[in-house]
Amino acid sequence: MQQDVNFSRGTLQGTAGGDGQSGEDYLKVGDAFRTIWRGKLLIALVAVLCVIPGVYYAYFGATSMYEADTVLKLNTQEQTVLDIDQVIGGLTSDTNQVNSEMQVLTSRGLMQRVVEKLNLVDDPEFNPRLREPTSLDIVRGAVRNLLLGEDENATSATEEMRARRARDNAVRILSQKVTVRAVPSSVVFRIAASTTDPEKSARITDTIAELYILSQLETKFEATKQATVWLSEQVAVLRGDLEAAEARLSAFNTGTNLVSVETLQALERQLKDLRDRVESVAANAEAGSKQVAAMEQATTAAQKAEMAQDPTLTHLLARINAGDAAAEQSFNARFEALLTAKRVDQLRRENQLEALRNSREVQQDRIAAQNADLIQLQQLTREAEATRALYEYFLARMKETSAQQGIQQADSSIISRAVVSGVATSPKRSMIMLAAGLFGLLLGTALVLLREARNRTFRLATDLERMTGLPVLGQLPAVPGRSRLKMLQHIQANPSSAYAEALRNLRTSLMLANGEAAAPQVILCTSAVPGDGKTTLSLTLAQNFAALGKRVVLVEGDVRRRSLLKFFDDLPKTGLSAVLAGEADLEDATYHSDDLNIDIIVGDQHEVNAADAFASDGFSSFIERLRGTYDVVIIDTAPVLVVPDARIAARVADAVLFVVRWDSTSMDQVQEGLRLFRQAGIGGIGMALTQINFRRMHDYGYGGKYGAYGAYGATYYQK
Repeated sequence: MQQDVNFSRGTLQGTAGGDGQSGEDYLKVGDAFRTIWRGKLLIALVAVLCVIPGVYYAYFGATSMYEADTVLKLNTQEQTVLDIDQVIGGLTSDTNQVNSEMQVLTSRGLMQRVVEKLNLVDDPEFNPRLREPTSLDIVRGAVRNLLLGEDENATSATEEMRARRARDNAVRILSQKVTVRAVPSSVVFRIAASTTDPEKSARITDTIAELYILSQLETKFEATKQATVWLSEQVAVLRGDLEAAEARLSAFNTGTNLVSVETLQALERQLKDLRDRVESVAANAEAGSKQVAAMEQATTAAQKAEMAQDPTLTHLLARINAGDAAAEQSFNARFEALLTAKRVDQLRRENQLEALRNSREVQQDRIAAQNADLIQLQQLTREAEATRALYEYFLARMKETSAQQGIQQADSSIISRAVVSGVATSPKRSMIMLAAGLFGLLLGTALVLLREARNRTFRLATDLERMTGLPVLGQLPAVPGRSRLKMLQHIQANPSSAYAEALRNLRTSLMLANGEAAAPQVILCTSAVPGDGKTTLSLTLAQNFAALGKRVVLVEGDVRRRSLLKFFDDLPKTGLSAVLAGEADLEDATYHSDDLNIDIIVGDQHEVNAADAFASDGFSSFIERLRGTYDVVIIDTAPVLVVPDARIAARVADAVLFVVRWDSTSMDQVQEGLRLFRQAGIGGIGMALTQINFRRMHDYGYGGKYGAYGAYGATYYQK
């Protein structure tokens, strides 16, 4: 009857088939360094493989390049007055101006002049068409001709296009080989060129500097020439304007009377006198007019004498008052004579006033005319003088500009010409090899870390427990020996070895798995895939139980492979399948190993499928029979992912020991195997981590922490 195994770390039904490793599985810094150190051989190999092409390229593949440089200085000057001299003036030290000159030094126009002067189109370094074609060039040209339809027998127009294209390519390549750098906080430029010939590099940099200076002179000469032409045109125009202005002034002087400020002032003084006389005569005329009116309005002799203010009338008035009748006639005659005289004087004064007013109007008109003539004269004079001044200024500038043609100075000067150097500046072989080595180290490190990051195997029992949710009952190190027989002999010969002690730990875990309940009697041993060490573990576990004085039988359930044949030479030919089919007795299929002190029921080939045999009632009866005969029954079955035998046979087992090979069996394989057991409703599963490598475990940094492979256990185990 099947017993339930109560494992303390949980069962398959509880947490088996979890989500895998948690966030703690990500590489930490220390783990990363250990991983890199563990993969040092791979890193070194990748580094060597990268250095080899680097060495070949540095010494055989790369073309030696020689650099030369010419130092150029800008002759700057500060200007504060904007005038016509700036057409031939120097440069300022403004940062924008310096940057502009750098652009001029690297301009396509200047590079084209260098190409034409040095005839770089005929240099294979600057004209790829002149180079010896490589195989790749031939293939590329054939493809281009096929796709683009280019014809080598082109017309003359195409030849011109090719010549222009060759020149453009030379200019482009030259621009790539030339660098211009401005020395910080200065107006000094360093022109550098790198080619395959040191003399060629020197010629190129010197030619660039010379043509740059020549272009400045040509620019200034052209500016001076244009300025001279423009000034000449302006002088001619101004000369005509001056002649016209002087002609107008002369014609005005000829056609008008003498006009001057003094004459105008004299006329104004005369006008003032006339105004004074007009005012005086007007006052007299007004007074006379009032007197005549008063005399005309007088009616009595007294009034008349008073208005006339004449002594004679006053005397006659006295006589009239005295009663002299003859005096009254004389009085009236005298009064009429005086009135007539007053009227004549008044008329004379009015005529004089009218004449003076007319003279005043005439004088005012003369002054206005003189003033207008004077203003026009002054305007014509100023125009003539301004035109003359401008004409004389432009004439002087034209003479100065004409005199400066051909004596301009460049705004730059060469302070250091290129020196021909016999030492190649590139390739820098040491730097290339160093870079290749560093690249190899980085690539190797990346590969090692990538391999580690992609690792999906188990290295710690805690990882296996966390992923499966099942207890790890044993952790067994790898056993020396290439063959299984030698491995078994080594275990028998070293009963106190690390493997033997780890096996005892596994045995103890199995015996104590159910606590106070009975220990599992029927133990099924399986794995996810072949090669995990389940057969060796089954044999050694059976031998370990037998060492306690227990009766132990090992049932070879992996009847397809029959792995026990590799451990024993005299196994019977009749096996488990024949017993289950009723074709042989149990005793005929049982083999007793004196060395291990266990019984072995071997597997055999049979026409009945193993899975069908394990599913039969005969197999259950067979196991019950073994329960009554032996203390411990160990069934070594086929891998669970290969055939269904283990899942079927596990129904009659008290415990299932699922073997996982250290750093080999993948998590996916373990999860899938446990999933199959879960689907079959199989419980009581415990895990065993086998073939642990001491040295590699130490490299992983776990050697001082866990189980029988801990560093502290070295003093307890035989080596």
